[in-house]
Amino acid sequence: MQYKTILITGGAGFVGSNLAIKFKERYSDIKVIALDNLRRRGSELNLVRLKRYGVEFIHGDIRNREDLESIGYFDLMIECSAEPSVLSGYNESPEYLINTNLIGTINCLEMLRKNKADIIFLSTSRVYPIKTLNSLEYEELETRFELKLYQSIKGVSQKGITEEFPLNGIRSLYGTTKLASELLIQEYIGVYGIRGVINRCGVLTGPWQMGKVEQGFVVLWVAKHIYGGELCYIGYKGTGKQVRDILHIDDLYNLIEKQILNIHTYNGQIFNIGGGRNISVSLKELTQICQDVTGNKIEIKSIPDTRFADIPYYITDYTKAQTEIGWIPKYSVREIIEEIARWIYDNKELLSPILA
Repeated sequence: MQYKTILITGGAGFVGSNLAIKFKERYSDIKVIALDNLRRRGSELNLVRLKRYGVEFIHGDIRNREDLESIGYFDLMIECSAEPSVLSGYNESPEYLINTNLIGTINCLEMLRKNKADIIFLSTSRVYPIKTLNSLEYEELETRFELKLYQSIKGVSQKGITEEFPLNGIRSLYGTTKLASELLIQEYIGVYGIRGVINRCGVLTGPWQMGKVEQGFVVLWVAKHIYGGELCYIGYKGTGKQVRDILHIDDLYNLIEKQILNIHTYNGQIFNIGGGRNISVSLKELTQICQDVTGNKIEIKSIPDTRFADIPYYITDYTKAQTEIGWIPKYSVREIIEEIARWIYDNKELLSPILA
């Protein structure tokens, strides 16, 4: 490992905390710092885990340059901090979203420039425009929507969405802040000589994710089947046939480790990262798996109206990462659901105030 100190922003969140712990498990001699403002409910539960594995925690906010400057030297940043809801900023002020996802990125980039450090940036599949995604040709099957074989738009096939998918169009305020951050990172790489990789991630999930309707729906679905309560199929006639591919957090770690060990090779590149077609699930299918795993059946309501920013289908084509990095995800949908269920059962009382 060429790096001595890794700074993980959003380090007490689901992604950041799991990555920090995995790095300490694999490389006990490196210093790992987790910076987080603890804004998301449940992130405080990760502080005990971080301490147990020897991760240094700093309570700070990337919106505040002083918080970043107080950290001192680091040679690699994994940028996980974000306001991740695609609905954020609608019917409310977008100030927090923009200050965190864009101004925060600028503050991080300045620290990278001063430290001559490298960056792994976690972007999102939501950089791709809503209208273009919704214009793809679908067919409706018994349990899910599916892409038709022939599409008129480049960068898409039945394997999913590639990095060549068009970027022109409205994509949500969340997606826009992440795309703008990508452009800034590419400029800093070109102008200041820092090294970096951008990963456009789909749905990430696994244990210690505090699932909500707008972010973390897989954990939310499992939790409701364990604790009880109601869920809703929202939009597309309320059938639950909308599809996403999902990726276990450990599969993401395996990718990032490969990238940082050869960052000179992947410097400046963008990768679409997700579970792909083989690790995809509709809400209707997810409900059935949750019933099978937990033995419980709950009420699923239907809301036919489709919300702004919703899309019926997104699957990642990760061919570029597979070809150039030699990475493929390993956890199946069923394995992911079973592991999340075990985690909730093992921590049922602790998680109840957040997930119940």
